[in-house]
Amino acid sequence: MSPLLDDPSALLLCVVAFLVAGTIKGVLGIGLPTTAMALLTLVMAPAEAMSVLVLPIIATNVIQYLTTPHRRETTRGYGWTATTLVATIFVTALFVSRVPDALLVTAIGVVMCLFAAHGLSGFTIPVGTSRTWKAGVGVVAGVCGGLSAIWSPPIVMYLLSRRVTKDEFVSACGFLFLAGSVPLGAGLLISGVVTSRTFLLSAISLAVALASFRLGAALRARLASETFRKLVLMTYFVFGARLVVTGLTR
Repeated sequence: MSPLLDDPSALLLCVVAFLVAGTIKGVLGIGLPTTAMALLTLVMAPAEAMSVLVLPIIATNVIQYLTTPHRRETTRGYGWTATTLVATIFVTALFVSRVPDALLVTAIGVVMCLFAAHGLSGFTIPVGTSRTWKAGVGVVAGVCGGLSAIWSPPIVMYLLSRRVTKDEFVSACGFLFLAGSVPLGAGLLISGVVTSRTFLLSAISLAVALASFRLGAALRARLASETFRKLVLMTYFVFGARLVVTGLTR
């Protein structure tokens, strides 16, 4: 019997999770792994949920990066960030299977809460543009990504604190999100977290994510994007707080 037929609830949850997550990413350009992890961890172990995310993350970030402007300039400008991000996320993902579930759940919740609080408050921190700053952001984002499959918060916080232009923000996010997705998948595969069951779930989730991503992109012009963004961030904070409480009480 197919492993999916053994647990149809997992298949249904993946469809729902990536229908919501892909739509949000299509509208905002960010949020697929954050939304999907918030929903998948309701019934799956964190490491298993991360492995389901692999194909949808890679595919949607390829599409996003290929449609962003100034790709060559972005690659040069954020090369140090990408290099440290790739190395750190790969190494961290190699050991994720050895990290206790309680710690993983707590880490995911903390990252989600920080991301939501930062987005809702509009708070910025003084940052620089040196190689040290860019490499440091890559390391922090890589650790977050390797432990939770969510590495956008440090990157988004850094870019917003620098007050970069809209074009640079979109290009840098597309480049760095894509740069982190491949080593994450490789690390999870080598560590044995990706199984035949989770790969099949990931492939099905990919189809749902691509369709809902296109739907979100079509809805972008029709929605009050700022109101939508705030509602999404408040939802992230609630989910993140739930995960922190769950992780600390395990």
